[in-house]
Amino acid sequence: MKYVLLSILLFLLKTPYNPSIEANYFAPPLKVPMYLAGNFGELRTNHFHSGIDIKTQGKTGLPVYAAAEGTIVRINISAVGFGTALYIEHPDGYTTVYGHLSGLRDDLAEYARNVQYDKESFSVDINVPKGKFKVSKGELVAYSGNSGSSGGPHLHFEIRDTESQHPINPLLFNFKIKDDMPPKLMSLMLYPLSDGAQIDGQSKQKPFALVYYDGAYHLKGNPAITAGGEIGFGLQALDYLDGSWAKCGVYEINLTVNEKLIYSFKMNELSFDESRYLNSHIDYSYLFNHHSRYHKNWLEDGNELNNYPIQENKGKVEIKEGQAYTVSYLVKDVYGNVSRLIFNLQGKSPMKSSLQEAGIPVHYNQELAIKKEHVQAKFEAGSFYSNFKLDYQELPSEAGLYSERIQLHQSDIPVHQSYKLRIKAENLPSELEPKAIIVAIAPKNGKQYAVGGNYQSDGWVETMVRQLGTFAIATDTEAPDITPVNIKNHSSLTNRDKVSFKLSDDLSGIDSYRGEIDGHWVLFEYDAKNRLLEYNFDEKRLQLGKSHNLQLVVKDGVGNESIYEAKFYR
Repeated sequence: MKYVLLSILLFLLKTPYNPSIEANYFAPPLKVPMYLAGNFGELRTNHFHSGIDIKTQGKTGLPVYAAAEGTIVRINISAVGFGTALYIEHPDGYTTVYGHLSGLRDDLAEYARNVQYDKESFSVDINVPKGKFKVSKGELVAYSGNSGSSGGPHLHFEIRDTESQHPINPLLFNFKIKDDMPPKLMSLMLYPLSDGAQIDGQSKQKPFALVYYDGAYHLKGNPAITAGGEIGFGLQALDYLDGSWAKCGVYEINLTVNEKLIYSFKMNELSFDESRYLNSHIDYSYLFNHHSRYHKNWLEDGNELNNYPIQENKGKVEIKEGQAYTVSYLVKDVYGNVSRLIFNLQGKSPMKSSLQEAGIPVHYNQELAIKKEHVQAKFEAGSFYSNFKLDYQELPSEAGLYSERIQLHQSDIPVHQSYKLRIKAENLPSELEPKAIIVAIAPKNGKQYAVGGNYQSDGWVETMVRQLGTFAIATDTEAPDITPVNIKNHSSLTNRDKVSFKLSDDLSGIDSYRGEIDGHWVLFEYDAKNRLLEYNFDEKRLQLGKSHNLQLVVKDGVGNESIYEAKFYR
């Protein structure tokens, strides 16, 4: 058998993905060593990571260069996501993306700023006419930063297929990145999938810790595992690259049972339309409850991710009584470093059928409409990844709420697409109707999180939701808080280059803001993660050397409004 496994190993190592592009076509976008804080396909919240995160030595403002000859086709500026991002289209059918920038080079910055002033909006998505800004390979285009939803200074870098806009793994393009470390395997999970299926005599999933010795991974303590019925396997694994201890994602997972390759997962390319299927690829419930991610090496019926080159019976295995099973994993990174795990199972008979769960039947590929006295919900086909019984309860209201507490199952079941949720208002004063929203209530501490909503004339509050859990109607009557950072006593500036504020809101969140100086709109830039709003004095658009009147208007999600006014000299 070891010769068969060796043959499989050699086959897998000799079949890399080869983009149809010449070696070294792309140059590094930074002139610092390419150490990574994140890699392609890494497991993130609700999506796979679509590029690589290049470390910038803990700094912002490093020069960013075009990876190849091309033309700038898009500039996107936002308080979230990639923050300030630049897109360059190249003649060989690829587009590169540079995200979380602190700024653009001068001509691009002025071009974008003109659009922002024309639209009177900080957030803009600009389709730049092709040929307006042509760039050469290695030409300065921007500066690295920490904008948008970035968790620290770095450059997010992508290579996309221009026609499909599918991101392609940048590590396949011969960048000078050193990686001599194989993936790290931490834990194995076994799942009973059919009615009566069992793992070691119990009808629930079971984890097994892994240890490394003799050149491979093994189950800690070498337990004798028994199983029966249809089961699935899961693996907790990470990858590391030289020069960084960042926990990166694995590139390839291959699962063999009794010398037959039944499952493979590979991260050469992604589709943004499929990225949310990550919530089916991983053990979402385990992540929600234990804050740790397992790759499920079996597919739910509603998982339409196309990153599984091999999926025999969707990776599910029927374990038969009296038979022995040898299970092996081969986990690989882009650079050919390999980790292996081999263990054995002994087949036992399935257990007696378990009792049927109570609840509303949910079929992953069918629509579902729930119509109750106090709640209505409409799920489109494909909202879930598998069939289950939805636990529905109406719980008594609590102080500060204007409806029953509606429990739609538990939050550890993922929802693929948004659904319409309507809750009947109770004892809601007419003057509070415009302030009513739906909130999700955390099961552990009862904290409320706004999920949106508007009061309807028929007495219901409705919104679109992308989660299950417990919901109710609350009201938001408090206006946002505006805290000046560098204007003291509404007059003197402690920073002559800019004026800054901190924004916060207690429930529905910051929805919009507008800053004017002397009655004219000015470009306040918003850093949502730090709740920081700043205007950098623009000498081309603001006459200096005089007194000015500043007005800042901030609104939350239900229209509560705060106004800050000040006079200052600059």
